Amino acid sequence: MLLLIILLPLLAGTTLTGWSGALLHHPSHRPRTAWIAAAVTAASLGLLLMQAPAVFDGEVLRHFTPWVPEIGLNIGLRLDGLSLMFALLITGMGLLIILYAHNYLGADDPVGKFYSTLMLFMAAMLGIVLSDNVLLLIVFWELTSISSFLLVGYWNHRADARAGARMALAITGGGGLAMLGGFVLLGQIAGTYEISQMVALAAQIQADSRYPAALVLILLGCFTKSAQFPFHFWLPQAMAAPTPVSAYLHSATMVKAGIFLLARLTPVIGGTELFVGIVSTAGLVTVAFAAFIAIFKHDLKGLLAYSTISHLGLITLLIGLGSPLAAVAAVFHILNHASFKAALFMTAGIVDHETGTRDMRQLGGLYKLMPWTATLAMVASAAMAGVPLFNGFLSKEMFLTETVAFAQSGGWRWLVPALATLAALCSVAYSARLVHDVFFNGAPRDLPNPHPHEPPIGMKAPVALLAAVCVVVGIIPALTLGPMVQLASTALLGAPPPEYHLAIWHGFNLPLLLSVVALAAGVAFYLLLARNGRLHATSSEGWFGALTGSSLFTRGSDRLFAAAGRITSLLEIGSLQRYIAWMVMACVAAVAVPVLTGQAPGTGTRELLPVNLPALVLWGLLLAACAWLALNHHDRFQSVVVTGVVGLVTALSFVSLSAPDLALTQLTVEVVSTVLLLMGLALLPRHTPRESAPSRRLRDASLALVGGAGIAWLAWVMLTRDHDSIAWYFLNQSAIAGGGTNAVNVILVDFRGYDTFGEITVLGIAAIGVLALMDGMRTRRATTDAQGQLFTFAAQPLMLRVAARVVLPLALVVTLYIFMRGHNLPGGGFIAGLVTAVALVLQYVAMGQSRAEALLRAEGGRRFVRWIGIGLGIAGLTGVGAFFFGQPFLTSAHGHPHLPVLGDIPLATAALFDLGVYITVVGATLLTLSTLGAVTRESGPSQPAAPRPTPDGVQP
Repeated sequence: MLLLIILLPLLAGTTLTGWSGALLHHPSHRPRTAWIAAAVTAASLGLLLMQAPAVFDGEVLRHFTPWVPEIGLNIGLRLDGLSLMFALLITGMGLLIILYAHNYLGADDPVGKFYSTLMLFMAAMLGIVLSDNVLLLIVFWELTSISSFLLVGYWNHRADARAGARMALAITGGGGLAMLGGFVLLGQIAGTYEISQMVALAAQIQADSRYPAALVLILLGCFTKSAQFPFHFWLPQAMAAPTPVSAYLHSATMVKAGIFLLARLTPVIGGTELFVGIVSTAGLVTVAFAAFIAIFKHDLKGLLAYSTISHLGLITLLIGLGSPLAAVAAVFHILNHASFKAALFMTAGIVDHETGTRDMRQLGGLYKLMPWTATLAMVASAAMAGVPLFNGFLSKEMFLTETVAFAQSGGWRWLVPALATLAALCSVAYSARLVHDVFFNGAPRDLPNPHPHEPPIGMKAPVALLAAVCVVVGIIPALTLGPMVQLASTALLGAPPPEYHLAIWHGFNLPLLLSVVALAAGVAFYLLLARNGRLHATSSEGWFGALTGSSLFTRGSDRLFAAAGRITSLLEIGSLQRYIAWMVMACVAAVAVPVLTGQAPGTGTRELLPVNLPALVLWGLLLAACAWLALNHHDRFQSVVVTGVVGLVTALSFVSLSAPDLALTQLTVEVVSTVLLLMGLALLPRHTPRESAPSRRLRDASLALVGGAGIAWLAWVMLTRDHDSIAWYFLNQSAIAGGGTNAVNVILVDFRGYDTFGEITVLGIAAIGVLALMDGMRTRRATTDAQGQLFTFAAQPLMLRVAARVVLPLALVVTLYIFMRGHNLPGGGFIAGLVTAVALVLQYVAMGQSRAEALLRAEGGRRFVRWIGIGLGIAGLTGVGAFFFGQPFLTSAHGHPHLPVLGDIPLATAALFDLGVYITVVGATLLTLSTLGAVTRESGPSQPAAPRPTPDGVQP
């Protein structure tokens, strides 16, 4: 059930919304896509609510499926109070965002792209909060970085959106890489990657010498994701995203991922002086610094971005303080912040949507034009400022109470409540500015849309609901969020927290006094700054000069790219000869050291086989062919033919070494590759020019001789020594585990099937790459060769056409025979595919491309692309099918069912995989052949060029 909660948005959500959004011709595609996204989200939310009673009863629900157990990566999921709270936030807030986005997005905004990416992000966030395995968690963690990159850069026509997306990906992705290192260290220390098992080993982990390194790396990941100082600067840049993205990612989900991980891992890595020092310091600096900067931001979303950073710092500080009641306050504020900040972000979107700007220097007086929106914004702003009777006041009181309790030891610790009060003061000031500058403060000034009005109900309804939450929770907190706070706090601490009360009134005390001071001083501070328009004339952008995080990041990136460009210009000089020369010289130098110092190994003790006459002949033929290629490689066509001789010798060597599978493969590959090479080289001059000076040729020859001698020496050293072979394993297990006696084929389709799947994927990509590069390319066929002799384009000989017709059915029969016997005798899908390809190539030669493709219904080669897709699909689905039986990818099943008349038939699912290999090989070969042939194909017979008339009209 837990896995289904993630899979619904990950698979169903992304697929269905992408499909629905792509049906642009259907008039209802926009609402239908939104309804699909809402239905998937509601389904996940419903599944969570079904599990909630058990969690509230104290159960911890788990799911465990081995994935890659060899490295400790398993699909381990856990639903306790903390993960339930975050999962409900993710799905519940997601429903509101989907409703809001449906009314927010413009007619030109691709809804399929938006909702499918949003579903992907939602699934990644659910994966983070439900993961019990840290390696699985990092997979989802990086998936949030990628999906948030796509969401922030959704409006990719805007430079600021692209820049913000890149910055967010670089910072959060880099932090994720650091965190991966920390998780690996943590797993090595604990001996497990399951968080629930690490909790019992906390003392052992914290006593290990590797603990500080693991802690710092993990905190880097948390701080970068949750925009803690000094990694905060990416969040304001991400405000170029559509407002639904900002409201979702930057109030309740993505920026809370780091907070969640801090809370989740506190029982494992928390409680030490190092943890408290780093986390509380980062939180304290962030909450105060960002709150002050927020006051001076003129962009409405920019103000909300820095206020978000400040509140995230507040939660981080509470977690860092380490007391049980601080953990309770952190959990409570996570919920409160999600409600009022999402409401304010959506309000900012409404203002931008109706006025065309977010610049508060232009806004003003909107209360008269949008009274409902203004009222809802004032409620959410009051909650953000911590005004009594709103939910923000309660968690702020708890925050100040914990800072005062921390300072009881005296000394420098009183700096914590002092800075906390300053941050609260600034939060009142920027909340007051938001309300005053946007909805009052005179009339609007130069609005792009001079006639703003109330938005559709679909945009106001989510804001109204969240504003109502701010009020209801502020008045009756214990009845509304009390059980959830208790449940999540217990999961965070590992035990029930001490007694506490979620109530409006706790009597007169120092935290209340600090709160009153913050409220009064915050309003006074704002009024002082706003007098005579001074705040509008003040910009914080230049305060820190080039030392801002954004500037440092931009300059660092620019310098990094510039350095990379200089290094590239030194190394990438465009000469393949020089590249190879440097590589060979480096290898020769590395080998020369042991040779010259007398430490190089010599001939081993292995008994050598006798040399026979056929071997000498083949070696002589191979040496002669290679020497000819070295001396005459400028003739391209002859070089291809001689290269075929090398391939033939290789095939014969395989035969002599009792490797018929390899020999068959080599022969068919030689035939196909020779045809394709000749077709490709036909587009180039027959002879390559001599571009190397004699000195360079002498250098190249010397390097070739020395390098060749070095390779020969290494081969001799290896082959004259005994070694332990693993061939016995495959020979013994091929029939037992793979269901076949041909060990080579069983290795290809079973033991190393994943490698084969990768190879046919590369083959398909290469063929499609040829199509992509050369599709539409045309060149005139040459009419003469280099000596001036005419080429003939006459019809193919009758004997060839007749022979081709006879050969094709015979070849297909041979193909079927080779394919069916491949699991037990030499053959298989790859060889069968090449045999079929050779037979079809012969049809091209005999009939011509147009006639052959007409018979094959090739559709200009497009059918062959589908063949590649079908082949890869069959191979991939065969591997995925093993999952349904609890086996790893591409695990084959085999047996000998008894059929009437035929008797026992050996069958293996690997045959289906082999079928995919066969179809892919045929499709890739024919697609390459068709594309190369189409380059020189003309609509009619080639005609000699007409004489060009002279200027006076007389033919020469």
